Amino acid sequence: MNITKKLFASLIIASSIASAQTLVTVNGVKISQKDVDTELMNATQGRFNQVPADKQAEFRKQVLKQLITKELIFADAKKKGVLKSKEFKEQFAKIKKRIEKDLAIQVWQKQELDKIKISDKELRNYYNKNKGEFEEKESVHARHILVKTLDEANSIIGELKSLKGEKLKAKFIELAKSKSTGPSGPKGGDLGYFARGQMVPAFNDKVFSMSVGDISGPVKTQFGYHVIYLEDKKAKKTRSFDEVKSFIEQRLKLEKFKTVMKNKIKALQDKAVIK
Repeated sequence: MNITKKLFASLIIASSIASAQTLVTVNGVKISQKDVDTELMNATQGRFNQVPADKQAEFRKQVLKQLITKELIFADAKKKGVLKSKEFKEQFAKIKKRIEKDLAIQVWQKQELDKIKISDKELRNYYNKNKGEFEEKESVHARHILVKTLDEANSIIGELKSLKGEKLKAKFIELAKSKSTGPSGPKGGDLGYFARGQMVPAFNDKVFSMSVGDISGPVKTQFGYHVIYLEDKKAKKTRSFDEVKSFIEQRLKLEKFKTVMKNKIKALQDKAVIK
């Protein structure tokens, strides 16, 4: 199998395999999903998950191609003795010296951070005093079919009104895919979960007044006429202490870390000879 075909096959299965599993092997060197993910996170400064879903697959494909190219060039460079050349050794020494200090500082800071301990009492005190931070607004999971005219909306409602339960949901998804003019149409009209106030007023008011499993009458907005199906509803709630414990711990550790660093740097300065 040539590299292009192997690359394509690897990308097809990438979403269903473990991150450490090999995607492709280049002259005996394995490239894993984890390698690809690391490159993507570095390239996006840790924000790859914010990249639109329809773009993520293409970016993964591009990065995998780049990693393959790097391995091919690196292998050829070794074969031609580049790593033993004077030019390479001089440049490598300069880079090593430059990153040595930064890397040592990063490891030192992590070790100091890891020494900081937060008691359960501190964690619970923070949680009890700041519960507002952990409130989740009321939200709904809805689907919609968007059409241009009232007659179209009423026609769709006519096809749905005699159905209930899973049959209603399945038919709604089918009609959304075939008739909705909205961008969510290909996904069966799925809008996912959203909180009160995120949609335009008329849509918002209607969907939050509905019961789970029901469809709405025609809802007119500036975009056209909507037929809404309410898939799920979540009441407003405050996340439990156990759910947010690790988040609180990290926050408090970072707050203490600032003080620890200030005191340590002061102590180091007092001992140092600075002219």
